[in-house]
Amino acid sequence: MTSSTDRIERSVHIKAAPSRVWKALTNAEEFGSWFGVALKGKSFIAGQQVQGHITIAGYEHVLFDVLIDRVEPETLFSYRWHPYAVDPAVDYSKEPTTLVEFTLKAVNGGTLLSVVESGFDKIPVARRDQAFRMNDGGWQGQMANIEKYVSSS
Repeated sequence: MTSSTDRIERSVHIKAAPSRVWKALTNAEEFGSWFGVALKGKSFIAGQQVQGHITIAGYEHVLFDVLIDRVEPETLFSYRWHPYAVDPAVDYSKEPTTLVEFTLKAVNGGTLLSVVESGFDKIPVARRDQAFRMNDGGWQGQMANIEKYVSSS
């Protein structure tokens, strides 16, 4: 785990083949299951926008809205989004996005899954610290969620 003011980094060792972890990451419905977002019938395709409502209690009003950046089979999956865009009264569309990159590496006994979210230094100062802090904690939880999801399926 490392971080700066501009990036969050997390890694988890998952006792499953990279192909299984890849499916949990890039099959939109599976992603939604562990991430907590309704993505039934959706697909992750590079260059396309994907939206669905968050299913986590207290955040159901939040629209998960991402632009799929890269999909490199069993190696890299990335998207852009507006970090911690949870206030329905705020139009985040004019703000810069952060880049979320998941990388997979086969390791003894499974897969090393890493996530890096970068670009926080470009987020407006008024909400930068809170967005960073909330996503920092969020990624810790989400990495535990995908590990649990893959291990139980």
